[in-house]
Formats: sequence, C-alpha cells, structure tokens
Amino acid sequence: MNDLILHHYASSPFSEKIRLILGYKKLPWKSVLVPPIMPKPDVIALTGGYRKTPVLQVGADIYCDTALICDVLEHVRPEPTLYPPHLKGVCRIFAQWADTTLFWAAMGYNLQPRGAAHVFAKAPPEAAKAFSDDRKAMSSNLVRLRPGDATSAYRSYLRRIANMADEHDFLFGLEPCVADFAAYHGIWYTRNQVPVLADILNATPSVGEWAQRVEAIGHGPMTRLASADAVAMAKAVDPQPPGANLLIDSAFQDDHGLALGSRVTITPETFGSETTEGELIAATRTHYSLRREDARAGTVHVHFPRIGYVLRAAAAA
Repeated sequence: MNDLILHHYASSPFSEKIRLILGYKKLPWKSVLVPPIMPKPDVIALTGGYRKTPVLQVGADIYCDTALICDVLEHVRPEPTLYPPHLKGVCRIFAQWADTTLFWAAMGYNLQPRGAAHVFAKAPPEAAKAFSDDRKAMSSNLVRLRPGDATSAYRSYLRRIANMADEHDFLFGLEPCVADFAAYHGIWYTRNQVPVLADILNATPSVGEWAQRVEAIGHGPMTRLASADAVAMAKAVDPQPPGANLLIDSAFQDDHGLALGSRVTITPETFGSETTEGELIAATRTHYSLRREDARAGTVHVHFPRIGYVLRAAAAA
C-alpha cells in the first residue's frame, strides 16, 4: 500500500482528530503542512476544489472529510477498532453530533473576541483579518452561534459528556472509539489553543481527566513530507480502481438519477462552499468518488462521504 499522507496544519481541530486516530492505530504516516487559509494550490491540485482540512492522500486516491478518513483508517488497520460491534451505530451517530453541533458550539466559544485575540496575539493585524475573511467565506451557508449562545450550549454539552466520562475511562467504555476522537477535538482547541478560556472546563473535572487520557494516545510515528513532493507522488502512480480502493463498499446506489460516468459536482452542504467537479466513478451507500485530471497531480480519484455533501450534474459546457 502507498504511504498514508495527511495534509494538515498544527492548530486544525479536525486534523487533531485524525492525528490521534493514527496514533491510536499505531499507523506510520507522512505529514504535509498546508496553509490554514487560501490560497492552497497544492491541496487544490489534489482535490480539484475541496479546501477543508485535513485531507488524506494514499497514492493518487484523495479522501476528503474526517468521517470518511476514519473509515479508511479502519479498513487499513481494523484493530484497535473505532467502531466496536456492539456500539457501531451509536458511536457513529454520536460522532456525527460531535463533529457538527458540539464542534460549532465549542468553536463559537473558543473564537469569541478574547479567544481570537489570544490566537493572533503574536501575529500582525492583517493575519487576523485574513483568517476572519477566509472563514467568513467558508461559512456562507452556515448558521453560526453568537458567543453567548455558543457558551451556553458548550456548558450544557460539557455536562453531558461529563456524565459519560464519570462512568468509564472513555465515553462508551474502557477503550476509546470514534466518539472519543470526535468529541475531543473542539475541547482540545479550548485546552491547547485558547487556554485563556479553558476555565469553562473547571465545572466538569471528569471531562478534563478524560481529555488527558485521549491526549496521551499521541500521534504515532510521523515523518515530514514537502507538499510539492506529495503532489508529485500522486502523479507518479495510478489511482486504485473504484472497487479496489480503501473503501470496502462498491455497489452502485443511485439516489440522484446520475449514471456512472456522468460529469458531476460535489459540494459541502454547509461549511466550505468550494465545489469539486469530475467524472462520477462510484456512488455507494457511504461515499462518492470522482475521477479528475490535473496538470500537476495527473489522474486522481477524489472521495467524499455521502452525508454532508451535495451531488449534482455538472453544468453543460
């Protein structure tokens, strides 16, 4: 198998989710650091438009969205599992809630004016403005909580997580599952990126103790890789056939009246409105796959989860 290459940046919460899962599964990986804001020319060469972080590259196969990346890593190394058989449904549902509702409450709290001032304290004013403008552009389809409302929601969610952490070492038992990693990354941002706001955790000490256990998992064996080299590596190999990649389901499921081979676009439903266009080569019960050509990356297959993404026929040229 080709190397696992994670395109990420240090302060990205969703990247921390995947870094910890790589550590949990003891998978060696290559680290490509990408800019936190646009432009991201090497990322776009691989994805064709998708610019959210992180992205997992395996040869010329590009996996977008951490929900899908989790499935890929589970297939690469099934043990220790992210989806315990007796919890498979509930831990996935919890993770989806944590990646959306919990995350946006946490970040609405974390990036209130005092938190943002801490994050950009050592950066020039134009850096803070560029980041704010970039995220506003990504949030055009997202209803964001005001800081006061986010704080109220975050406090309530922390108490609910504490009820779970009071009972076990991890949220659903003695071992972590995908729910732990999904719930952790917004809280990680509070603890590690905006410690001036971390007093919100004082009322739920079991959450802090649980977070320390998750943090102790670590990121596993990692080596650095230049971004341009990752693009060149994609061009040097062929992508895997749709039925042979790291996503185990391959049966065609048509919910849109779009045949395989159609020219289509895929766009995130809410956060990040950038569109990827290509030839539809797979539409299964869990994911979509597009084939696209890039002058720098060559032929790549770009994969997206079904949940959270909009599939449409591409406009006629």
